Amino acid sequence: MLIKWLTVTIAFFVAEWLVPGFEIDSIYIALIAAALLGLLNITLKPLLILFTLPFTIITLGLFLFVINGLMLWFLASFIAGFSVSGFWAAFFGALVISLFSTFVEALSRE
Repeated sequence: MLIKWLTVTIAFFVAEWLVPGFEIDSIYIALIAAALLGLLNITLKPLLILFTLPFTIITLGLFLFVINGLMLWFLASFIAGFSVSGFWAAFFGALVISLFSTFVEALSRE
């Protein structure tokens, strides 16, 4: 779990580097944001998936990226030092974080 947390923290900096409008001030802010994103993924995300299940089925699961982007945008509104300029920055930031985390997790299994 600690490795996953650190991976997501690094993914936040990769997203900051790749996505315009996605900004993190320090490593401490990234650590806090990664931990809170994990808590949101455990608590709020299952409910959002349940309520948006028809959209998720119609889009063959692609609506989950919208949910991830909205959760990231929501998170940025509460953490000083972490800002996302709009929905598209949050969407692409969530996409980068998801892809980077999946890539690192796949590498660590081998």
